Amino acid sequence: MGLLDSFERGLERAVNGAFAKTFRSGVQPVEIVAALRREMDTRAQVIGRDRILAPNSYDVLLSPADAERLSPLGSALRQELHAKAQEHGTSQGYTFAGPLTISMRTSEDVQTGTIQVSSGAVDGDVVWQAALDINGRRYPVTRARTIIGRGSDADIPLADAGTSRRHVEVLWDGTRGMVHDLGSTNGSRLDGELVSQALLADGQTITIGRTNIVFRILASQAGRQVLAGQQNATQIIDDFQRGQ
Repeated sequence: MGLLDSFERGLERAVNGAFAKTFRSGVQPVEIVAALRREMDTRAQVIGRDRILAPNSYDVLLSPADAERLSPLGSALRQELHAKAQEHGTSQGYTFAGPLTISMRTSEDVQTGTIQVSSGAVDGDVVWQAALDINGRRYPVTRARTIIGRGSDADIPLADAGTSRRHVEVLWDGTRGMVHDLGSTNGSRLDGELVSQALLADGQTITIGRTNIVFRILASQAGRQVLAGQQNATQIIDDFQRGQ
């Protein structure tokens, strides 16, 4: 159980009685957690289908009196604030453009018992990159068309007798994904439903044979990928969407 879990179950049970008394008239750690969650929820933006980008940099301002009361917790408090913020982001399906950071500062402009939280994103454009999680391993999608199957000529070969040599392909144009069954013997499923082709959203599972393939869309600050055949993949996805 973390420090803030203890606070949430009751300050008196988390710390000794004398220390708990110091929080009765000032800011409590759980209030900082709540403020961080509110700021994250308020500033999160829907970037695309099933993609929500939240700020990754947070600045917590406390009054001098509250900062002094919290100082005995030191780095343990910062670690727990970071863990709780990361946990909330994960539970809400948020994507961060970079490492999550939380700083705590003192300001004479903040009244005792109150908290001010501001947030922002790291500098630079967010680049969306796709990946495939298969059998505990992550495969970055580095081309517009990625063929998966049991054949040695597949881009991602599988040791699965239930799959065809060239079973399925994943198309990625830098922002959108699509799955296309390549006429396989046993078919392909998306989240349990048999499909020949379908658009992909982050977290969806493609099943071929006995293998589950989880499609991921990740935020990155790295340089934008140049995908071979990207224009063709974009055209295929556009045509599919127009035909729906």
